Amino acid sequence: MKIALIGATGFVGTPTLKEALQHGHEITAIARNTGKITTQSEKLTAVEADADDTAALAEILKGHDAVISAYNAGWTNPNYYDDFIKASESIQHAVKLSGVKRLLIVGGAGSLEIAPGVQLVDTPEFPAEYKVAAGAARDYLNIIKKENDLDWTFISPAINLHPGTRTGVFRLGTDQPVFDDKNQSDISVEDMAVAIVDEIENNSFIKKRFTLGY
Repeated sequence: MKIALIGATGFVGTPTLKEALQHGHEITAIARNTGKITTQSEKLTAVEADADDTAALAEILKGHDAVISAYNAGWTNPNYYDDFIKASESIQHAVKLSGVKRLLIVGGAGSLEIAPGVQLVDTPEFPAEYKVAAGAARDYLNIIKKENDLDWTFISPAINLHPGTRTGVFRLGTDQPVFDDKNQSDISVEDMAVAIVDEIENNSFIKKRFTLGY
């Protein structure tokens, strides 16, 4: 497949780029600063672009089979919420303008239901420093749910997403966290990349959100 990866230099984007190339896909890696891309492959094309420039992004995306958005507004960004929503909507619109139908969005765990009608981000235990970002991802999930023209998928990581190893062995869920036998919701970012590429290939969660954990 020919896949456009937005946010290719980020925490999730970097292992996703590596995983997709290992699967043999042709990747257009899109980032604000492509100098941060260390992966090398004859199937890799790096392109610098601004997610807010809808028209320019649409031109870049034309001709691809799928788009993966691992966009992040920057954890230290004081205007994170507004910037994330604005860029995510710009990406969504650019994909539609480009003629590509398939879009996978990397979101957060905060919108997962920890109890009936209770989302993780609204619990007292949720870390204060991540509340704004989690709220932005939750609100964008509600926006993308209204999108009828695209074959979209929204992936939420496990509650504890961390650097680790690629095992390729994990379980999938939908709107509730996946817990292990120790009541931990845990996944390495390398295995999250596996799930992202698998979903692009298999289209198991069209117009749905899914999550994963060990």
